[in-house]
Amino acid sequence: MKICHTIAEMRAASRAARQDGRRLGFVPTMGALHAGHISLVRAARQQCDAVAVSIFVNPTQFGPKEDFSKYPRTFQRDRELLEAEGVAILFAPPTEEMYPPGATTFVTVEGLSEKLCGRSRPGHFRGVATVVAKLFNIVEPDLAFFGQKDSAQAVIIRRMVRDLAFDVEIVVCPIVREPDGLALSSRNAYLDPRQRKQATVLHRSLMRVEALADRGERDSARLVAAALDVFKEEPEVRLDYFEIVDRETLDPVADISQGALVAVAAFVGATRLIDNVVLPG
Repeated sequence: MKICHTIAEMRAASRAARQDGRRLGFVPTMGALHAGHISLVRAARQQCDAVAVSIFVNPTQFGPKEDFSKYPRTFQRDRELLEAEGVAILFAPPTEEMYPPGATTFVTVEGLSEKLCGRSRPGHFRGVATVVAKLFNIVEPDLAFFGQKDSAQAVIIRRMVRDLAFDVEIVVCPIVREPDGLALSSRNAYLDPRQRKQATVLHRSLMRVEALADRGERDSARLVAAALDVFKEEPEVRLDYFEIVDRETLDPVADISQGALVAVAAFVGATRLIDNVVLPG
């Protein structure tokens, strides 16, 4: 596995990997890798001739009171995991490589970036879109792989790719869960055993909605009310939002007959977790 720390190194490695029409898959990460990340790497290996992964804890997507300094950084362990998975290239740039002094250019996907997590984390999706645009420009992948857990992020990245004519196909892969349903997240490491048990309320609320939808309930307000009843079982968990929205616009829908994204965010202690399910039309 080739490890690149500069943009020039990464560009050279990418061009070499894409010689003779070979397809390069790309998995952007912030490190602290878990089975969810590895599932993306494996999907990329199945669909591409070579795989590149980035590890970069992106400062521009963290708010002033968020956990940038505390975000888990486990580079040596991550490197070993990626090498074992047959990754060809690891791009691990320092912050000053990605954001040179005086950098003032950002990418904003208007009309989407203020919704769901964007409402409670102002500027978050601007940071995400900016760093992903930069990574696409540097790596030049044929396919890029993202997880469904970050559902709004996936919608925003797809819109950015379309609007800015990036020559990359976006592949969104299923959520990977613990046996009790908790969606895998690097932030799960912040939870103590009691909080870890409380955190399953996110998945339980989604399962309640999914079960009611399977039985024919189509009214979003009733479905949300049922989910909020589940949250009452864990009074120490602070709900950020529970919304049922259109899968492309992220606007609330009153009826799920045409399908919908059901998304939730909540604080378990000081740790903010997200989860979602997609209801078919």
